[in-house]
Amino acid sequence: MIIRIILCLIGAYTAVDTICGWVHKLEKEETVAPRVSLPAKNDEIAFEESDITLMAVGDNLLHMGIVNAGQQSDGSRNYDFLFDGISAFLEKADIKMINQETIFGGNALGFHGYPQFNSPTEAGDAIARAGFNVVLQATNHTADQGMSGMKNCLDFWEIHPEVLVAGIHEPLTEGADKSRIPLLKVGGHTFAILNYTYGANSESISSSIKDRMNMLCDVDGLNGRIDFETLNQQVLTDISEAKTLADIVIVCPHWGTEYSTTPSSIQEKFAEQMTEAGADIIIGTHPHVVQLVKWIEAVNGNRALCYYSLGNYVSTQKNGQSMLEGLAWITFHVTKDGISISEEQTGVIPLVCHYSSSPTRFKQVYLLENYTEELASSHGIISYGGISFHLNDCLKWSDEILGDWVLSADEVLSMPYRSARSSRTLISSLF
Repeated sequence: MIIRIILCLIGAYTAVDTICGWVHKLEKEETVAPRVSLPAKNDEIAFEESDITLMAVGDNLLHMGIVNAGQQSDGSRNYDFLFDGISAFLEKADIKMINQETIFGGNALGFHGYPQFNSPTEAGDAIARAGFNVVLQATNHTADQGMSGMKNCLDFWEIHPEVLVAGIHEPLTEGADKSRIPLLKVGGHTFAILNYTYGANSESISSSIKDRMNMLCDVDGLNGRIDFETLNQQVLTDISEAKTLADIVIVCPHWGTEYSTTPSSIQEKFAEQMTEAGADIIIGTHPHVVQLVKWIEAVNGNRALCYYSLGNYVSTQKNGQSMLEGLAWITFHVTKDGISISEEQTGVIPLVCHYSSSPTRFKQVYLLENYTEELASSHGIISYGGISFHLNDCLKWSDEILGDWVLSADEVLSMPYRSARSSRTLISSLF
């Protein structure tokens, strides 16, 4: 009997416990929010690495044989054909730079070739349509049409806000809102692009031109005389400021000795000074021939990749070596630790400028790897320049000057880039 009572009591307790547990469970289900799966506190969101690519070509040297080649049957002008030979690279690259050797001084002033150039603005329209987003305008021919030509050129580029213009600008006053530093943003990273010229084909320069054109060499403030062996202190100041604004600082000097494939001692000295100040890339123009590519090591440990000269892009010059040209190709790799140059995906693609004679007319820019002896034997430079011209000469010059830096088109165009071009913005220009 006692055992039976104990078992009943145990059963009752169990039943009550079960009921209470069920009621408590209901209360919990009514009051507790749904569980959300969160990453562990120390987990990191995976960083997506990417690549940013830059291409640059040399002097867009618009002799009359090129100006006239753009004349259409209806009297209009079109220069889109100038860039047919490099269209695949323009499509691939994020940053696309060209050195506009000659001034767009205004069509009303008439068109002129050497020695005081004035080029049709339709060639500038073609540059923009081709996709170039950086134009370098500081050259020894910038002032060929005087102050009015420079002003007209600045006015022209205002109709192409998608193009960052470096090297010339409206006068900058102390305390002005506008920075001296042109900036371009790609994939969340900022590039400063600085452009300077050694002078304007004279021993001195007026203050009005100096206020509108970036000078590479030091200028006497009293008489305007140019010291061609001393770097303008403003260049170093600009580089230092650019380092605070940008991830990568690119300096584009118009310098060197015409037709010399070897950098001068002045170029070497300036390159080391700019590297020490913080330049990451140096891309030179002016000699009308290609010069070597090398890493510059400054005494303070800074390092910069220097293309001493890319030569011309288009011209109808009479010097055989001037027909060999360089297209710089630089790949920047972005990781969670920052941005750096991918050396194995960086170099130069050799080009050949081809024109005809009688009359002299530009035809096309070819990749050296696609150029043939048959084309070389038909080059207008043979009769116009009175020289011999052969494919083997171009191959020899390329090998001797550019060496291991040469990239093939396939190496560049087939590279598996992780694109960062979703964001490409002109942050500031000097207009």
